Amino acid sequence: MSWERDPLWAKARLFIERAIDFQRDDPFFGLWCSFGLETLARAAIANISPVLLAEPDRDHRYLLHALGRGSERISRKSIDIARVLNLCHELIETFTKDHLTVCLALVNRRNEELHTGAAAFAAYPTNQWLAGFYGACESLCASLDETIESLFGEDEAKVARSVLEGDRNDTKQRVLSRVSSHKNVFQNSSEQEKETAHADAEKEANTLAYQGYHRVKCPACEGTAIVKGNAFGKEVVSDEDGDIVVRQAVSPTFFSCSACQLKLEGYAELEVCGLGGYYTRRTTFTPSEYYGLIEPDDLPYHVEEYLAGNMREYDNE
Repeated sequence: MSWERDPLWAKARLFIERAIDFQRDDPFFGLWCSFGLETLARAAIANISPVLLAEPDRDHRYLLHALGRGSERISRKSIDIARVLNLCHELIETFTKDHLTVCLALVNRRNEELHTGAAAFAAYPTNQWLAGFYGACESLCASLDETIESLFGEDEAKVARSVLEGDRNDTKQRVLSRVSSHKNVFQNSSEQEKETAHADAEKEANTLAYQGYHRVKCPACEGTAIVKGNAFGKEVVSDEDGDIVVRQAVSPTFFSCSACQLKLEGYAELEVCGLGGYYTRRTTFTPSEYYGLIEPDDLPYHVEEYLAGNMREYDNE
């Protein structure tokens, strides 16, 4: 069993090549695509570190295999594909929640096809998953410094890019229509109602800014709104005037404006409105908060709690 990037990438290409041999409405096309997707996702995680693919256990038997120090008497054991895909979502910034959803759906169909008597892919037409599949593959390929051309070949890649472009155009049309609708409703409100709504939205956004949200300008009513997303990458920790400041990049996935009630979900929808750019979340801690220290003035309280807890323990014996 190999957890290295290159063999997994080669196998993903082989599975995709096999899928392309079938017509798009053939159930085997979906089945082989699901095989290719799994190995592609594992290759993307192996590209970060092969040790992430080893099943955790108390004695690190499988982790040692990933480090090239495992025992020949113990077989390797990989983490399941659901955990692999969740790692992709957590560690690869372009692998969105929508990608995760469509990938998990394909994996579930694959499992149903292999482990039950159901014709899972016969009942799962490509119009329900192909665009999301191509998008997920594009993201995973980019994380490997590859392209969908190198995965699918030139001819299939042209089809994939055409499908992705159409999907993005559909998303853009849908989002712009929603923005226009909320804008018209807001503009038809009285000036007093608009001023009050903007003032309340600004107050709410300022409060939520201390709870992990990020303030932005609403594309519909131009008031102050908020976005929130998934943190990714390493934390940058610095000492600033005696405080511990932690900064981390965030990929936005949710937008809400309380003034005009516009809501957007998913990176693709936010990107249409120019809200898809990454932002930095800044969190400030005191040294005692960050390092879990006890303030001298609080020591008697903690000692009292400790003694009280021990007394309860002894009373139960």
